Parts: sequence; C-alpha cells; structure tokens
Amino acid sequence: MTTTRDDTAVVIIGAGVAGLTLGNFLLRDGIDCVVLEKHPRAYVEKRQRAGTIDTFGVRMFRAWGLEEVLAGDPIPHSEGGFYIDGHAMPIDVDDDNSESLYCPQQVLVRNLTEVFLRGGGDLRYEAADVTLENLTVGRPVVRFQDAGGSARAVECDFIAGCDGFHGVSRRTIPATALTEYSHEYGYSWLSVLAATATSPSGMAIHELGLAGMIPRGPEVSRIYLQCAVDDTPEKWSDERVWSELEARFGTPPSRGEILSKQIVPLRSVVFDPMSYGKLYLLGDAAHIVPPMSAKGIHLALHDTEVFARAVIRHAKDGDSSLLSGYSETCLPHIWNYQAFATWITDTMHNAGFTGFEGEFKKQIARAELQRQFASESANRLFSELAAGTN
Repeated sequence: MTTTRDDTAVVIIGAGVAGLTLGNFLLRDGIDCVVLEKHPRAYVEKRQRAGTIDTFGVRMFRAWGLEEVLAGDPIPHSEGGFYIDGHAMPIDVDDDNSESLYCPQQVLVRNLTEVFLRGGGDLRYEAADVTLENLTVGRPVVRFQDAGGSARAVECDFIAGCDGFHGVSRRTIPATALTEYSHEYGYSWLSVLAATATSPSGMAIHELGLAGMIPRGPEVSRIYLQCAVDDTPEKWSDERVWSELEARFGTPPSRGEILSKQIVPLRSVVFDPMSYGKLYLLGDAAHIVPPMSAKGIHLALHDTEVFARAVIRHAKDGDSSLLSGYSETCLPHIWNYQAFATWITDTMHNAGFTGFEGEFKKQIARAELQRQFASESANRLFSELAAGTN
C-alpha cells in the first residue's frame, strides 16, 4: 500500500480538551500542527464528561483570546447542594475572585473544534492503527490509516500525547523509561447517565455511601453512587438506582430514562517523567485524579499551557529549555493537586460509609467537614464540587 506523507511541527494525538486546546494555542501563534482522533466527530462531540472549568481555566482561555469557547453558565450560588444524612448544608458563596464556569465537556470540545477548524486547523477523525516512530532519534513519524483506509505518515518535530489513560501515546514509551505512582481507593462509583433534569443537584454523604447528581445538560444528569470495587452494573436495576439515590439525598430525585451504567474505579495515578524523546504526555495520558476532586480538566489545561509555551519558545527563539523542563514544571503542580484529590476523596467517603475505614475515620471526616463549612474558601470549594464533579 502506498503511504501518503505529510510534514508539520506538532502532531497532537487525541481531540479532547487537551488536544484541541493545544491545537488552538499553536494555530494562533502560527505553528503548524495536525490533530489525530480515532473516533468520529459525532462521537467526540457527544461524549459526556466533566463539567467544571475552574478560575485558572477561565482566565487561561481569556488570556489566549479564546473566551468564545466558554459556552457554559457561571455556577449559580443557588445550584449545587451539599447534603449530609439527608440534611442540606449551608453553601453561601460570594467571592468576586471566583470565575468558575459550568460547561459540559462535550460543549467545550464542540466549541474548541469549531474555532480550530474555522482558523484553518488540520483535524483528522477516524485515524486508525496509530503508531509513533523515531521518538529519540531524528524527526518523529506518526503513521496511521485515515478514514478512507489509506496509509498516512506525518513527520514532525514533536508529538503531544493527549489521548487519555488508555491511548497509544504512553503505551509507546518503554516501561523501563517511566515510573508509575498509583493509589487505589478501595471503592468505586456506579456512574449512571440519565435523561432527566438534575434534581436534587449536588453531592450527598450517607451511611449507605456517597451519592451525586450532577447536570450534564438541560435534561441530562450524571448520577454517582458509591459501591464496592467488585460491583457490577448488572446488580443495579433502574429502580435500585433511584431508590438508593433518594435514600442518600433524603429527597425524591427527578426520574427519567437511564441511558447507561458503568463502574468507575477510584484511583490516583502519576507517570514520571511526562516525556520521552520528542513525545510529551498531557492530561490523562500522564495522570489520573479521582472524579471527586473535579480537577481533571484543570490539570489537563495546565499541562497544555506549559507545553504550548515551550513549543512556541522553541519555534520562535530556538530555545528548548522549556521543553527540557516540561516534566519538572508540571509534576509539582500535579502532586499538589493529587494531595488535594486524596484528601477530599477520603474525607467525603469516610464521612458516610464506615465499611472501608471504620467509625473512627467517619467521625474524623465529619469533624473535618464541619470545620471546612466554617471556612469561606472551603465553602466555595464545596459549591464547585456540588455543581460539577468530573
């Protein structure tokens, strides 16, 4: 089969938030790039994921002239409750420094895609059998089969692996070149997508386990129910989902058609270093935080901005120092947020269900939560968690 060859500065693997944000940053600075995505466009733009862009992300998009991609509404103070044993806790946030937005990830991805393509960006969907070559010697080459079945090869200066935890980018790196740090939390979430308005909205702590009901659109909600690590979706009938949700929140939920169910293990993972030769890992390809922390998008956007500035410096000034220091720049920030993610995840789960770490840890977690609710900054945190857990 004849292979068609192309040339660009950066090949970006994955058209999610990190990949498309990076593509837009580079395009606006006159740096050529090609974005490869294995799924069709319709799939990517409907994929339900997290919904909170924190103050860092909002200000970052504005600073890069991309405010138009923020098509979500600010988190209203009246939305997103926090319940303990069926009782609503006070969340009263009035902070002019907080600019967090609720924007479903599929909406953000759709907006980023439209801006990228409108600016002349090269985005290729249904790229199959992607392989990465020459990562440490010469110029890298990315080979794939395009949507029409033709063999393609793109030579480039750098590769950005933005294709998630299970993508090809990190799997291409020899295991001996990476150190994996991981932590399993000992419990999972049943994640349910339901066609219903989000009522009640927020997070609930209960002796049966944690629960969440988070908006993913005007008439679509994501439901989370703490469960055992060996649980299966088949054990959760639709009626059981609704009854458990009602018990944990202490109020009847708005019901609708359940569209999907899956078990989500809660874990934290960090890979060090976040680069190998000319391949750089961004977002979930390099690290995972539990969804309880609502910081997955934040970390992906932070990686993206650090890498974009490094590439721009290299292209415009011939200075590779920022690229060489990519991991050293990102990892302290990542570990800081991993510390937060571990704290909030353990606290929220221990405060209700005692089957994992016992009654003593429950009482410690309850005391911590009561202390936090007296803190203005923590009150804002719980408001954001209740409005848009990842």
